[in-house]
This record gives sequence, structure tokens and C-alpha cells, in this order.
Amino acid sequence: MEGVGRILCAIYTRLSKEDDGRQRTESESIQNQKSLLTHYAIERGWEIYAIYCDEDFSGVDGARPDFNRMIEAARQKKFQIVLCKSQSRFTRDMELVEKYIHGLFPVWGIRFIAVADSADTEVKGNKKARQINGLVNEWYLEDLSENIRMVFDLKRREGKYIGGFPIYGYRKDPADKNHLIPDPEAAEVVRQIFQWSLEGHGRQGIAHLLNQRGVPNPTRYKAERGWGSGHPVKNDFGLWNKTTIWRILRNEMYTGVMIQGRRKKVSYKSKIIIDTPEDQWYRVEGTHEAIIDRAAFEAVQQGLRLRTKTGGSGEAHLLAGLVKCAGCGSTMSKCSNGKQSYLRCKLYADSGKNKLCTRHSVRLDQLVELVSERIRRYVQTYYELDPSDLQPQKDTRREALEQERRTLAAQLGKRSQALKTLYLDKVAGVISEGQFMELNESFLNEKSRLERRLGKIDEELANREQFQRQTGLMEKAQELLKLETVPRELVIGLVEKIEIGEKHPETGRQNVSITWKF
Repeated sequence: MEGVGRILCAIYTRLSKEDDGRQRTESESIQNQKSLLTHYAIERGWEIYAIYCDEDFSGVDGARPDFNRMIEAARQKKFQIVLCKSQSRFTRDMELVEKYIHGLFPVWGIRFIAVADSADTEVKGNKKARQINGLVNEWYLEDLSENIRMVFDLKRREGKYIGGFPIYGYRKDPADKNHLIPDPEAAEVVRQIFQWSLEGHGRQGIAHLLNQRGVPNPTRYKAERGWGSGHPVKNDFGLWNKTTIWRILRNEMYTGVMIQGRRKKVSYKSKIIIDTPEDQWYRVEGTHEAIIDRAAFEAVQQGLRLRTKTGGSGEAHLLAGLVKCAGCGSTMSKCSNGKQSYLRCKLYADSGKNKLCTRHSVRLDQLVELVSERIRRYVQTYYELDPSDLQPQKDTRREALEQERRTLAAQLGKRSQALKTLYLDKVAGVISEGQFMELNESFLNEKSRLERRLGKIDEELANREQFQRQTGLMEKAQELLKLETVPRELVIGLVEKIEIGEKHPETGRQNVSITWKF
């Protein structure tokens, strides 16, 4: 043991945002702790071995740097006393209390003193008080975590962005950190990615095109502008890959919808993060400017679901993934005789000598021409049947729902604040435990009622959005049909599948059936 004949103590101070609710700066509070403990040690004739300080670290965090340096010095028996202002400064985690204060410290010959709590491991009969303090600290942290979660959930429900770094294509609004605005340069790349996907390019093909043009991937782009998270950039060349393209093409936030809560911590005491079910995500329409319009996004999703396979060119043909064999239902595959491209039954092509289906062969160019003409007729007929439905009308019901939603969200915010105030009143002794339980139950019941009503409003808004998407697609179809070639975006948006029958052996006639989406 170093310092034989004299008593050495280690002073430990800590402060985090969870503790400082009285508008004092963290540095001032840390200084107050150091001053108090230094005088306490000097008055008792103890020499200070070292002062350890962790600022802006939670009391449940076992990875605090100075805390762990102090523990290592204690393990090496560099001092005899650990001195803290209160047991909560040392830790709020009951497991750490038991591990160190009641477990390893006695083995290492370390005395623990918490001045404000009158906790001293040298005083017999003091252990139960320390254990109770540990439980109270842990309950406080658990309640605080719940209150913070409620505040974050409210912000998510209101469509306010609470993440650290926005998705590629957006940046935080300088005037409001909870609002996103498009980042012009990155947003243009996102638009190009969606356009290439609509044209039939696969994910790997899109990544190749971006790399050819020297466009930095999202990680490199952020790092070059000083927006990185502090983690090293793994891809030194800033190259795109198909996984990154997939994530961008699948992200609904590009349509102006705020989606949060996809992942969460297992508990306030754990750093493990798990995925949450999609029905538990927070999804709010119209919170920020869309980079991709809804019709284009849905068309891309349909294309991704079709899982179109391309040739070496990285580009799929206009009808890829949509053409089915009328005999067996399998997808038709593309083949060529060197002059013309054909589609034929995949089951026929893959079954070797023992054919499980017939050829059902059709020339690709003729099928494209036929389908394009039928699409033109379909869209024109749709307009003639019910043109009144396509006239822009003020959606008063939607406006009323959105207004009610905003009102309910504000009420939820007040309930959350009331719950926090109620807890603080209980801790301060303003109300009794019985009063707290009664009022807390009332607030929680009201909060549950508001959340149920919000869920119903969100469901109705989603249904109305679906109808508007359908109408919007048909309106856009009129513009797309002015093009010489019908674009894949329109084909995917309108066609569910195209079934090809076998040619009649005598007449050569072949049935082509189109199933429309609506």
C-alpha cells in the first residue's frame, strides 16, 4: 500500500444533464462538488491522491472514463478512501453499488464516504441506508428515463425530427433544429437515383453510374462537409454500393413523411439497440419538403418488389417482372435469337428435357407495343368515365382531421409535463404517495385515451392519402402518355400483371390479358 502512515483519498465528482435542473452550468456544479470535498478531506487531515471528474455522463453509465481510472487505481490500492458528495454521484445503478461499494471495496481495503447522504462503509449498520439510497437513485433514473421517453415520443408524434444526422438529401433547418430542409446538391443525386430506378436500372447499375461520375457516397459527402458523427470513414474512396442505393430507394422520408422510432434501446440501463415493428413507428405526413413525389416513390417500390433481373447492361426491359405465363403462372424470361428478343415461360426454359410447361413465346417488341396501346386506351377511358373525381377539390375533412390531430398532440404534451411535475412534487414532499398514485393513474388514463384517438385519426388520414395517390397517378398518366414511348414508371403504376397464352397451332392467335391495379 502506497502512503503508509498517512491517509490518501480519491475525490470523485460527476454531473450530467439528468441531474442539473436548476439552471446552473455544469462546470459550476462540478466546482462546488470539488470545493466541498476538498475542504471535507483537509479538515480530517487526509491527503488527496487525485480528483476524478466525469462531466456530462449519466450515473448509470459504467463506461465513464475517470470513473474507470479511479476504479483501476483502487484495485491497485493507491488510496484508502473514495470520497463523493452523494452516492448518486458515484453511481445510480444498484448493480454497481453492490459490485463496488459492498463487494470489491472491502476486499481492496477501500472506505467509501458520501458526505450528503451520511454514507460511510466504516460505520456499522450503515449498509441498509446505502442500499435504500441505491434503490431510490435507480427508481429516480428509471422515472426520469420514462419522462424523457415521453417527451421524445411527443416530438416524434408531432413530426419533429429528433435525430442527430438527417438522411442523405436533407439537412437541419438553421432556424429550427427539429425541421428538415433539402440539401440541394445531395437532393439532386437522390432524384437521379429514383429516375434511374424508374428507367429500369438495377441497384448495382445505379451504384456503378454514380461511381463513374465521381459522386461521393453519403458517408464521404457528410465527412467532406464536417457533418460526420466522429467515427472513421471506412470506405476511403467514397464509393457507392447496392445496399446504400437500396436504403435510399426504400426510404419514404423522401416523400415528405417523417418516420422515426424504427429502433430503440432495450432499456435505459442498456446500450443494446433493437429494431421495432413497423406498426410501432411514428409516421407523420407533410412535415418537410418532399424530394420525390408520391407516385414516383410508389412506382419504384413496385419495381423493387418485382425483383427484376437485368442482363449485363444493368437495365431491365419495359415489362420486366410483370409478364406471366397463362399456363403455369411463372414469370416469363427474356431470350434472343440474335436478331429479335422474345419472352418465354421460365418453367419451360428451366425444366430441361421433361418440359413442365409449353413455350408461350412472344416477341418482346410486339408485346411492348400492344401493352403501350392498351395503357393509352385505359387511361383515356378512366377519364371519360368519371372526370369529376379528378377535379381538384378542397378536402375539408382532411383539414379537420389534421387540426384535431394538432390539438390532441398539444394536449398530450401538457399531460406529459403534468406527469413530470407530479413526480417532482412527490419527491419534494408536496403531495403524499397516495395522492401521487391517484393523480398519476388519472393522467395515464387520459394519456391513453388521447393516444387511441390519435391512432384512429392517423388511420383515416392514411386511407385518404391512398385515394389521393390513385387520382394523382391518373393525372400524371395524361402527361406521361404524351411521350413517344410509354415510360416504365407508368407501366408499373397501372399494371398488376400481363398474362401470355399459348399460340393457337392453326390460327397463330395468342391471348394477352392485362390485370390492372385499379
